[in-house]
Amino acid sequence: MVYYFTSAAVTPSAYVYVGKDKFENEELIAHGWEEDVCNSRFHADKLSSAHIYLRLREGETWDAIPEPLLTDLAQLTKANSIEGNKKDNVTIIYTPWSNLKKDGSMAVGQVSFKDPRKVKRVLVPERENAIVNRLNKTKVEKHPDLRQEKEDRQKELRKRDHSAMQARKKEEARIMKERAEKKWQKDHAYDDIFSEENMAQSSNQDRGSDWEDDFM
Repeated sequence: MVYYFTSAAVTPSAYVYVGKDKFENEELIAHGWEEDVCNSRFHADKLSSAHIYLRLREGETWDAIPEPLLTDLAQLTKANSIEGNKKDNVTIIYTPWSNLKKDGSMAVGQVSFKDPRKVKRVLVPERENAIVNRLNKTKVEKHPDLRQEKEDRQKELRKRDHSAMQARKKEEARIMKERAEKKWQKDHAYDDIFSEENMAQSSNQDRGSDWEDDFM
């Protein structure tokens, strides 16, 4: 089961989700999207917590999350930790899904990072019930096929990339044709002037003997 939340801290509202338990966290780790940002665990106090995911929209970047939304995510992460929810001054760490690292030596639901430089931290001084309650009111429980959702997403991206590539090829062909036409026009700009007919009209060879009278 996956819990879905909607954060109205930004406009349009943000799409947030979290696994019910560590086994669901494993599924989220395995089938996350490139657009996902993960508030993966409490770092400073070494406390376990649910994995809170934010799905970014196109054009958004994980390192430029608006402060109000970041606060919502941090509060939701804190609220979904049995120990962390009772503590003050805890640090939440977050990173892109693509930076999550998982190997066979790790426990279920446990994860580390490929590149520590792609990890950011946010301090949560205390639980803010107003924020947590607002988010909980948007909570929806679902049983998604995460593998299928990711496969469908990747298929959509491949189709989009193919369409973009076809459009690029079409535009490149148009530009090449336009350049070829301009080159031909440049190379043949004087063809009419030096055509056989025009040359004959400007030549004295075929004129009558009295053509010079025109100048008298």
